[in-house]
Amino acid sequence: MADEVVAGRYRLLTPLGRGAMSAVWEAEDEELGRRVAVKMLGPAADRQRFEREARAAAGLSHPNIVSLYDYGEDRGQPYMVLELLPGGSLEDLLASGRPLADADARRVAVDVAAGLAHAHARGLVHRDLKPANILFDAERRAKIADFGIVRVGGGGTLTEAGTVLGTAAYLSPEQATGDPATPASDVYSFGVVVFRMLTGRLPFVSSNAMEIVRMHKEVAAPQVASLRPDAPQSLARLADAALAKSPAVRPPDGAALLLELRGQAAETTQVLRPPARAPRRRPRAFVVVALAAALLAAGAAVAVAVTRGGSGASPSTVQVSSLTLPAVPPQGSATEPVSTKVAVTTTTAATTTTTRPTTSAPATTAPTTTRPVTTAPATTAPLTTAPTTTAVTTTPTTAPLTTAPQTTTAVVTTAPATSGP
Repeated sequence: MADEVVAGRYRLLTPLGRGAMSAVWEAEDEELGRRVAVKMLGPAADRQRFEREARAAAGLSHPNIVSLYDYGEDRGQPYMVLELLPGGSLEDLLASGRPLADADARRVAVDVAAGLAHAHARGLVHRDLKPANILFDAERRAKIADFGIVRVGGGGTLTEAGTVLGTAAYLSPEQATGDPATPASDVYSFGVVVFRMLTGRLPFVSSNAMEIVRMHKEVAAPQVASLRPDAPQSLARLADAALAKSPAVRPPDGAALLLELRGQAAETTQVLRPPARAPRRRPRAFVVVALAAALLAAGAAVAVAVTRGGSGASPSTVQVSSLTLPAVPPQGSATEPVSTKVAVTTTTAATTTTTRPTTSAPATTAPTTTRPVTTAPATTAPLTTAPTTTAVTTTPTTAPLTTAPQTTTAVVTTAPATSGP
């Protein structure tokens, strides 16, 4: 049959596999110049089942499901043309009986779960998920193949209830009893696949296929950790959950499997960062004290400057009243905020010295005006300090000078705080 041309376009090159249902060939698409896989229906195979597989594959388009390119009939024999996957099958990798590398097992699990999620979202149940139906492309991406016994939504199937379909080693308990398959049935088969990838063996082993079917129905599957304690815990727990006997206890579908697997990946790659620190805020009491200290320092500087004035300085009067700091309520108190107003007025006229004899004008000191500073009532006990006034007067020298009046006044008056009306 090699070198035969199907439908005048696909030249058969090398057989890839053969079974009771069909034969698969690597072929050359002579119109597009690319390699494809041509699946030919076997002579005694069910034609309806073959057509159902083609329709199911045509309704799916996902990176983790084998793509269907063409479907037709040549000389009375149906065929379908699929993408060629040169990477072999998962069965090829597991044939040695050794576990798959953990990173590879997780990658395959994610790919298969993504493909199942896409099919389940469109109402399709595969019903025969197993390593032989998981193929790899050139980039080692896993893809689900062979939807030959697919169940479409809630519609009729090619088989009635009570008929067992699927490979015994991967059969769900409900399929083993002849009940309709659901997305949770594919989840069970997924659990068997992951179990084998992690341990290198199947959960149930027997030379009798019907005995394996019975164990799927009646015997609890061993936990992954009991056979391989060093297996990745998160992946092992997912396999154990998928192998639950009751469909209601398993993850419901491929989307739930994918969500769990992606959540596990996020946990292993999360980068922990220290929490952002809020900017430190200085207490209001500190700000008030700092302001008061600055005012006191300014007043002291003025007094020193006047006291150290040399000859020719005009008479000056500096009054510095002691500051009384209002009580500041603690942070977060319900008391009204306390505001402090400080009036500092400093006026210094320019000193003019002349050599001409003149009559010294009497130094005149402008009346000092005290501007009150009002502090809002606080709920604490009243705190009042009587103002202290310090006057520093410098007597004019004999040198004639004319000086405008100069007054520096800083007065703070604190109203007594009251505790309420």
